[in-house]
Amino acid sequence: MPNPVMSPATDVVATPVATAAAQALAATPVDAGIGFGHFIGQSDALGKALLAVLLLMSVASWALILVKGIGGALQRRHSRRFLDFFWNARSLEAVQGELHIHGVREPFGHLAAHALQARDHHARHGAARLEEAGSAQDFITRTIRKVLDEEGTRLENGLTLLATIGATAPFVGLFGTVWGVYHALVAIGMSGAGPLDQVAGPVGEALIMTGLGLAVAIPAVMAYNAFSRANRVLNGRLDAYAFELMTFLSTGSTLGGAQTAGQTAGQTGAEVRTMPAPRGVAA
Repeated sequence: MPNPVMSPATDVVATPVATAAAQALAATPVDAGIGFGHFIGQSDALGKALLAVLLLMSVASWALILVKGIGGALQRRHSRRFLDFFWNARSLEAVQGELHIHGVREPFGHLAAHALQARDHHARHGAARLEEAGSAQDFITRTIRKVLDEEGTRLENGLTLLATIGATAPFVGLFGTVWGVYHALVAIGMSGAGPLDQVAGPVGEALIMTGLGLAVAIPAVMAYNAFSRANRVLNGRLDAYAFELMTFLSTGSTLGGAQTAGQTAGQTGAEVRTMPAPRGVAA
């Protein structure tokens, strides 16, 4: 069979395309840097703004994680010390004196201080105002509930920010990727030639924004879950302690053989001493 011979028309069409591709490859420097720095240099104002938003989210989440993490560790240590002292104290007056001298640095001491102050206030002044109406037990109960609400609100501080960052950071990064891919494809289309190496570089750079969004969101979500669980545990312990404290203030004794919040410090119900009935409250 005779060897096939390319037609002149094919040569005319193929030669300009090959020449254009060769010129495009030659125009691209061999050592052109492709990466994060090149992506920043090629980004427009919107791309840089999205990157700045992700950076601010990351700084805010990590600062909040460090503050709440260190504060929670210190709070747990102070709580263990106070509960150990409380369940080994001889009377509520000794606890009140300790709180007056050293102050309040954790939720359990805060709750005890306000409950004891409410007891003494009602014993001295009675129901002089509307918020003090009712018996001493009613007034102490309202005070304890108010303190529990305050502590719960304080523990929730910052969690909304972590939840917001964890939920929105991936979408901010995805929007940056879409915007970067769009501009990369527009630039390739305007150049008239799109070899694989020219497409893969800009698109790969645009995907960096998605990775950054995930890198910002994952620590925020993990920290939110950890802090939420710690808050639930602490609120449960505070509720148990408040119930036992109310029993002390009302009757002067603990629940017989019941497990109490003080056992978290290594105590049992049988080891807790019976306290005298507080002044101004019927035993």
